[in-house]
Amino acid sequence: MLVIVAPGQGSQSPGFLEPWLELPTFANRLEWLSAVAGLNLAHYGTEADAETIRDTAVAQPLLVASGLLAALELFPHPADAYASVAAVAGHSVGEITAAAGARVITAEQAMVFVRERGRGMAEASATVPTGMTAVLGGDPDDVLAVLEKHGLTPANINGAGQVVAAGTYEQLDALNDNPPEGARLRPLSVAGAFHTQHMASAVERLRRYAGAISTHDPRTRLLSNKDGHVVHDGREVLSRIVDQVASPVRWDLCQSTMADLGVTGVLEVPPAGTLAGLARRAIPGVQTFALKTPDQLDDARRFVQEHGEPSPITDSPSWRLVVAPIKGSFSAERIDTGARLAKGDVVGRVSSLRDSLEVRATHGGTVLEWLVEDGDPVAPGQPLIRLHPEAVE
Repeated sequence: MLVIVAPGQGSQSPGFLEPWLELPTFANRLEWLSAVAGLNLAHYGTEADAETIRDTAVAQPLLVASGLLAALELFPHPADAYASVAAVAGHSVGEITAAAGARVITAEQAMVFVRERGRGMAEASATVPTGMTAVLGGDPDDVLAVLEKHGLTPANINGAGQVVAAGTYEQLDALNDNPPEGARLRPLSVAGAFHTQHMASAVERLRRYAGAISTHDPRTRLLSNKDGHVVHDGREVLSRIVDQVASPVRWDLCQSTMADLGVTGVLEVPPAGTLAGLARRAIPGVQTFALKTPDQLDDARRFVQEHGEPSPITDSPSWRLVVAPIKGSFSAERIDTGARLAKGDVVGRVSSLRDSLEVRATHGGTVLEWLVEDGDPVAPGQPLIRLHPEAVE
């Protein structure tokens, strides 16, 4: 089972796009996305120095464009991807890459949205000097207690012994002077305290833009940074991406869902390496592929063939699916085939050792078919009900 992941800010490095621009299709598409974003992405990905591409307003569009275009080189016919990719996920800004890859939004919508996300977060960062530091190792409870003591936010909980602290430079200096026992600190090349209350103004800005964006339900399982749940409603995906700007990234929970799915292969799109490394440490037995340069594309396609299998989520204009958000045991409501559901109606509950969640119809419609029975074990993203998507008041 294959999951494709997209990295977040801080993974970029000077010149990382240079070999990719030797591919004519990549270069032409990058020129188009540059026009949409209003940035010369080819320049920033080849000639700009580390400090320049550290700028949030530059880094974020650069990362989303590079991930999307590398995926198009891997799957020249995008529809072919859904016969192989069981799930997608992105870390922080990479969640926009994942959403566009799953066809929740278009590439053009993604570039406009990430442009405004980068600008909004850059403006928020300019209000008070803030930053982020990776805390590697140490006892997890002790690490969180020390961060709380210094007034810092655990902005990224990445699993595999890595937590990213975010806050003011004064707070980060205090952490550096008194780190958690047994932990190493590594400052990150980012321009602000992302995924904290310092980004509240950017959230309000993005919420206004999100209201004008049309969405579609994901074409494959999409794992949310908020809690690792599979989200199968396009509006909810976008809403979560907006809120994520000022909320912690729970990559540890995304990886837990990958393990629940039984993932065997994780492929990371450029600039790759960070998430593949986390997966190797967090998911027992998983194989990884960090796609960094185009000369790896043939090997990457073989990796896809080795691990690929279709997602159970398919796209059809004549019906919609209600899916399980997590792994667990499904308790069904008494709803007969042919019954009419309104948007938001409860269809059952999925219970696991970690959570017990209501499952609601994300679209109104008529129940065409139950795909599971009461008491069945279900996997994240497993279809539960097939609905005919008619409007129900």
